[in-house]
Amino acid sequence: MSEQTPLMKVTIDGQFIEVPAGTTILQAARMIGKEVAPPAMCYYGKLEDTGGNCRTCMVEVSKGSDADPRPMPKLVASCRTTVMDGMVVGNKTSEKAVTAREGVVEFLLINHPLDCPVCDQAGECKLQDLGYEHGKEETRYEFKRRTFAPEDLGPNIQLHMNRCILCYRCVKTADQVTGCREHGVMHRGDHAEISTYLEKSLDNEFIGNIIDVCPVGALTDKTFRFKNRVWFLKPVDAHRDCPTCSGKTQVWFRGDEVFRVTARKNEWNEVEDWICNTCRFDKKETKDWVIEQPSMVSRDSVIRQGHYAGQVGNVTPNETFKRVMKGRDPKLLLNIHDISEVNEPEKDLSKINRPPTSQDYKD
Repeated sequence: MSEQTPLMKVTIDGQFIEVPAGTTILQAARMIGKEVAPPAMCYYGKLEDTGGNCRTCMVEVSKGSDADPRPMPKLVASCRTTVMDGMVVGNKTSEKAVTAREGVVEFLLINHPLDCPVCDQAGECKLQDLGYEHGKEETRYEFKRRTFAPEDLGPNIQLHMNRCILCYRCVKTADQVTGCREHGVMHRGDHAEISTYLEKSLDNEFIGNIIDVCPVGALTDKTFRFKNRVWFLKPVDAHRDCPTCSGKTQVWFRGDEVFRVTARKNEWNEVEDWICNTCRFDKKETKDWVIEQPSMVSRDSVIRQGHYAGQVGNVTPNETFKRVMKGRDPKLLLNIHDISEVNEPEKDLSKINRPPTSQDYKD
């Protein structure tokens, strides 16, 4: 009989948990919940050998273990540090970790362009969330930002290298999921960039998944570019019989038009099932999909969950008038959508160069 994996006792922000040996601090924190889990911009649970690049998940280890209770001399990356029995970790309760994370966010934003109003990632950008929750209100950077020349990656994927934070997620996704990596990180230091070097088109059947793993707006969907905002769309879980992938997707539509198709994600914003390019880029009508239910939306997201439930036939608003009037129909219906006389040009109160009086509201 094989030996069982020993359990390690670890305390994170005052909350205790037992996890198997080999578990990282970040994974243990996620088992406890979002209230103690550090943010992560480069770590991705679905991929191997990720983490250690962005440094946003740094925590303070005030007790190494029961065997060696000495604190670790420096902050450590929780995505790369495994737990020890009796370890005590400080994340949000550690002043050192909070201050260091503010500095990391400041570095990530140094060269990031302030084009959120035109970026397709706005509303679901993890860098926006990171800056709001862990960043500072002002910047001390007064120099010219780093810029890169545009590069064409093909008909479906748009690369904005100016927004890239070099998390390496897209590179590892192309290497591990598609098995045919055609792009990577070129050069070093502040000249490093995501590129195919020979401006080769990325046309692998699963290459579209690099859009989903990108935490910022560096890689976006060309078929969705500048067409709509995510908070105006209605995300639903849907599926189709696909010979290439599982066919389980998240469809974003408005009316009868499907604006984009993405992979379903879990509470940590990580893809559950990789989807193919056919499902992602080619199936843009509601009749192509079997709609299951409205997608679960985080409470802190700009995309609200309940306001579109009736659109997919799952929930129909109850008619309250007859119930209040004991079954009777209304005798008179007023059309409140017509322009009233007050809003006519001769009655437009906004054109009066003085405070309006009661006489202005008459008739």
